[in-house]
Amino acid sequence: MIDNVKKYFDKFGIADKVLEFDKSTATIELAAMTIGCETRDIAKSLSFYDKDNNCIMVITDGDKKINNKKYKTTFGLKAKMLSLEDVPLLTGHEVGGVCPFAVKDDVKVYLDESLKSHEYVYPACGSHNSAIKLTIEELEKYADNFNGWVDVTND
Repeated sequence: MIDNVKKYFDKFGIADKVLEFDKSTATIELAAMTIGCETRDIAKSLSFYDKDNNCIMVITDGDKKINNKKYKTTFGLKAKMLSLEDVPLLTGHEVGGVCPFAVKDDVKVYLDESLKSHEYVYPACGSHNSAIKLTIEELEKYADNFNGWVDVTND
């Protein structure tokens, strides 16, 4: 799936910014250790079912957890994460490489307010050993199917 992300980034002229590692970046902890940053600097992609069983993807600060009350108030339904089997089918990416780039057409991508305290974050790029360093403005610009900012994490 990293090839799809690189192809997606080609249209913006930033495919060469994709970082590939010999070590895994499949979890927040592994990504931070491999990249050499804090866990909070990882842009975590969380994928949930919407009311039509499509995907709502929320990108958060790596240290944040979803606040179920805020999520329900924002989206009008309970936060139910995608099953492991549905992740690649609904997002276009394998578990460990889910990112807001080159996603399936019906994925709705949101950025959580927790990201706004960062200068840079590192989202995955479609594989279990990739990332890209982006400013928050760049993340917003390059996020595929971007639907807006939300506040759905614990403070």
